[in-house]
Amino acid sequence: MKKSGCRTMLHVYLIFFLSLLGTLLAAAILTFWLITVKKPDGTYARSDWPGKISENFKEQIIFIDDSPRVKQTGLELLKKNRIGIQILDASGLELFHYQKPVQAETSYSVAALLTLHRTGTTEKSDTSAFLGTLSHEGKEYSYILYFPVKLSKITMYLNGDHFTGGKSVILPITAVLFLIISISGILYGFRTAKAVKQLTISIREIASRRYLPVRGKGIFPDLYESLDTLYEEIRESDRLQAETDKTREEWIANITHDLKTPLSPVKGYAEILLESQHINEEQCRKYAGIMLKNVAYMETLIDDLKLTYQLTNGMVPMKPKEENVVRFLKELVIDILNTPEFAHRTIHFEASFETIPYTFDRTLFTRAFRNLILNAFAHGEPDTEVTLSACVSDPVLRILISDNGKGISAQEAEQIFNRYYRGTSTEQKPEGTGLGLAIAKDIVELHSGKISVSGSPGAGTTFYIDLPLR
Repeated sequence: MKKSGCRTMLHVYLIFFLSLLGTLLAAAILTFWLITVKKPDGTYARSDWPGKISENFKEQIIFIDDSPRVKQTGLELLKKNRIGIQILDASGLELFHYQKPVQAETSYSVAALLTLHRTGTTEKSDTSAFLGTLSHEGKEYSYILYFPVKLSKITMYLNGDHFTGGKSVILPITAVLFLIISISGILYGFRTAKAVKQLTISIREIASRRYLPVRGKGIFPDLYESLDTLYEEIRESDRLQAETDKTREEWIANITHDLKTPLSPVKGYAEILLESQHINEEQCRKYAGIMLKNVAYMETLIDDLKLTYQLTNGMVPMKPKEENVVRFLKELVIDILNTPEFAHRTIHFEASFETIPYTFDRTLFTRAFRNLILNAFAHGEPDTEVTLSACVSDPVLRILISDNGKGISAQEAEQIFNRYYRGTSTEQKPEGTGLGLAIAKDIVELHSGKISVSGSPGAGTTFYIDLPLR
């Protein structure tokens, strides 16, 4: 799946993101529109700006001969912001004024002042009134500041003009936005539900092996591509499983036959030794040798089975030690050629250095490389020669085992490291378990290495073993 999941999530997130963005944008605009005011100089300020000026303006009022006046700095502030002022005595009678609105009264009752303080507006006026109090020589005075903006006093100061006119704009926009979100969500939900239902059916068909590949269908084209790929891989896995089962069955039959084959002469010669009364020492030694040879073969089969199980389940006790791998390979070649069975064989050895230090388990390496070398002899003609070479290509130690035998086909190369597989390049069935090369591969990989094979019919076979030096 490359895009379908992302595309689906993008659709869903896009709807909700745009909805959220629209809501936040509308809320931000509404908030800015309601809680800001434009000052006479053209700049914008928070709508609590008049309240702060009113609260601190008492510092600008002074008394001259018990008459209230406004300092020069206060007058400049009032003039700059086009703010009007009235200063009243305790009875509500005007004592001083500057730039007051024409609607302002010259005297106020206590009730009128309370109403003015609560509402902040005067009749038929576009100004907002804010009240403050101060005292001088035991007398109480009050003042009213008239700001050239219309504010509504709720929890916070709101721009009255915008608050009144904004309701007729914001509410329809909110309703339309909600309607668009609802319809889009419902339509997309139906479409997604239909697509998910089809995907569920396709998955069931894959499970029952009745799936018909579909290319790029619906809103999840990449999911269908992934399902197509999955179905192809499942069919290929089924094919490989069938081949593996068939190979395993053949291997079990072969192993059963291979175990019975050495048992027959062991049983036969044991019976001869038991029943015959006229066997000389030479015959006795001969029969015993044949029996030991067959027992050794059975031990090899059993050892291979045990080692395969250990390698498969990670139960092999490794004892790595740093040694000269060149010397190890030379000694291995000598041991093989000193075996009477292979005394007439030829093994060439080449190395780029006399000493190549490498950390490995000697017992496991002996089993792996012995299997690889003897495999060439088992599947080749009597005159087949093997070449073993070792070189260093930092940071890799590369070991090659090649022969001039019959070679292998591409099909054999694909299966040659599979367990239970026996080569077909010999006219006679080799006496092997079909586990030798699989064991060699597992041992190489246990040392963090890689093994591969190449060859062609009539041109010999080469095994490549790459082992990391670090």
